[in-house]
Parts: sequence; structure tokens; C-alpha cells
Amino acid sequence: MLKAVIIDSSAVARGLLNTVLENGGYEVAGQAHTCAAGTALLIKFNPQLVCINREQIEQDVAGAEAMRKQWPKALIFMVSSEFDAGTVQRAHAMGINGFIVKPFNADTVLKTIRNTVIAMVKRQQKAQAEQGGEK
Repeated sequence: MLKAVIIDSSAVARGLLNTVLENGGYEVAGQAHTCAAGTALLIKFNPQLVCINREQIEQDVAGAEAMRKQWPKALIFMVSSEFDAGTVQRAHAMGINGFIVKPFNADTVLKTIRNTVIAMVKRQQKAQAEQGGEK
């Protein structure tokens, strides 16, 4: 079971996403309302998934970038009700792996995470195959 940490200033949003993830078979190891509190949870639980609200990333860009560097294998999802092209481009440049749209639709959230996990596994397998071919 993959572990997740949710970082969002809205307790309601954290609770809803927590329910969606747990009902989808994920273990929500912790919830935080700031990047700093979220980082403490990442240190404690070393999750495979991090769902972080866009506003938290924008308020603490350095903290969000540090998460990517310190947990390179974690899949990081930006959570927001709005996604414009500039936001998506900046997010990709920061290493965000996927996007979860508010308001939450359980099926869509779980499908987004599953597809991102599958894509990551395929990229890793391809990279390993290419390295194996070079030897």
C-alpha cells in the first residue's frame, strides 16, 4: 500500500482528499497545513505520494523545491481548483508529477494517481532497459 501525505491549508480539502485516498486503497500517513509541517511528515513517514495545494507551493517555493530534492522518488501532485498553462509549466519545471483538480471527483483523483504511477514505472523500466543495453 502506497503511503501519502496531504499538505493543504484547508482542513475541509485535506479531509475530503484523505477520504478519497483511503477509500482508494492508499494509506494517508499524515496531513499538514503548511510546507514546513508537511516536511516534518515527509521526514517521519517517507511517503511515496505527496498531495500539495498550489497555494502552499506558491507561498513556500523553496520548501516545495526542497521536497523534490530530498524525496526524489516520491510522486508529487499539485492540488488546485485552477490550472493555467503558466502554472502547469512552472509546476513541471519544479518536478511536480501530476495534478489533482478541486472539487474532488474520487474516480478522477484515483485514476490520475494510478496513471501517474504507471507512467513513472514505465519510464523507470525503459531507463533500466537502456542502461542494460549499454553494458
